[in-house]
Amino acid sequence: MARIIDGKKISQEIKDEVRAEIEREGIKACLAVIIVGDDPASQVYVKNKKTACEYCGIRSLSYELKADTSEEELKALIEKLNRDSEVDGILVQLPLPGHINEDNIIEAIDPDKDVDGFSRRSVGALSIGTDGFVSCTPAGVIELLKRSGVDIAGKECVVMGRSNIVGKPMAMLMLRENATVTVVHSKTRHIEDICSRADILIVAIGKPEMITHDYVKAGAVVIDVGIHRIDPEKNDGRKLCGDVDYADVEPVASYITPVPGGVGPMTIAMLMKNVLKAAGKR
Repeated sequence: MARIIDGKKISQEIKDEVRAEIEREGIKACLAVIIVGDDPASQVYVKNKKTACEYCGIRSLSYELKADTSEEELKALIEKLNRDSEVDGILVQLPLPGHINEDNIIEAIDPDKDVDGFSRRSVGALSIGTDGFVSCTPAGVIELLKRSGVDIAGKECVVMGRSNIVGKPMAMLMLRENATVTVVHSKTRHIEDICSRADILIVAIGKPEMITHDYVKAGAVVIDVGIHRIDPEKNDGRKLCGDVDYADVEPVASYITPVPGGVGPMTIAMLMKNVLKAAGKR
């Protein structure tokens, strides 16, 4: 039976550390959050970020823009926040409406305020191992592993998924921790065979409960980054699931993250850590 990695507990530890440092050093940190449109999931995420800011002692500014806001109007707001010396971090909630180019918006943010870690400079710094902001979800996975006592160095790691937000930075972070890393994706052949070799399997493929025990080596560490809404009437009352079939995989893994309560809470905790870092630089 696997040991459950408690993301709620570990994320709380990190937020407590951020709060303690802000109080101890007298740091005044500020995060500006921009949301365009009224997507319900995005609104929940933004609300959770505001709550975390309040807990940690970080001032938060909220900008709720209409769905038909133009790309030029959004850029103008970002430029205003770039120039505001009291704003340490700028976060534009994704996804954006289809008429707005997300890459253009990400690059409009001052890299020194890119607390999401999505800009080219942040990604470049990660790829060559220099200091910069690291994408919050992959950074959270590293904290989950380390704080759970999982040794990474020398282990064979498989990352499922190659997105710019999770898969690619996750692979680079695991390399930085001296793991041997393989990335698999939709065009990879013999995925099941590759995954079943992994000491650490990190799943971010966006397909509900795709990963069964057939993909998992006995004793492997399994990190489930996915989250999906499901019909509770058809799933024993469950409203959410991950990319991993938890009930099927848990008996063969050594460690596993649940959904919810695993990776999800870590993303916001690491965002708070990045805002603190930005404020410290200022």
